[in-house]
Amino acid sequence: MVDIKKMFKNGLITENPTFVQLLGMCPTLAITTEASNGVGMGVAVILVLMLSNFLISLMRKFIPSQVRIASYIVIISGVVTAIQLLIKAYVPALDKSLGLFIPLIVVNCIILARAEAFASKNGVLPSVLDGLFMGIGFTFALTILACIRELIGAGTLFGFDILNRFGYEPITFFVQPAGAFITLGVLVAAVTAIRQKAEAKKDKEVDDK
Repeated sequence: MVDIKKMFKNGLITENPTFVQLLGMCPTLAITTEASNGVGMGVAVILVLMLSNFLISLMRKFIPSQVRIASYIVIISGVVTAIQLLIKAYVPALDKSLGLFIPLIVVNCIILARAEAFASKNGVLPSVLDGLFMGIGFTFALTILACIRELIGAGTLFGFDILNRFGYEPITFFVQPAGAFITLGVLVAAVTAIRQKAEAKKDKEVDDK
């Protein structure tokens, strides 16, 4: 049986690729200057995760263990190429904004990690759901990070003027690389503190019983 609730919780909180596992840091830090970029990259990663997990799970019994990583990369690169062509055709502005980070999804640690840790060992449906929920967790993290950076660094959100109309002076430091590191560090620390508090509360409830 597939525990959808547990898988969703793992992707969003317990094993969040960005805030917990610290995977895929290059796109996380580089493209989150605007909220729309975070959502766009997140959706692309969701599609790649779901399709690559589906194909790898489907072929897991036929892929020799000696060449499994190379095989995964070939499968993932095919999926990424197809999605990149679709983005170029239908969302050219997003393609221009994300640039090289779309083809670099091929070597994104999140994609390879889920292929090796989950899709290669589980059935098709659980693997597709794992890709979906891990992708949602990644998209959530990117969007939160991008919203904070765009709002503080530019006074806008998804391109709409939010703070500047009230005389706000944008702190452009937050849309620069150093601002990305600091914002991510604060978010990781906050998520870690919340997780530790929740675990401590759970352990206390177990001890009380």
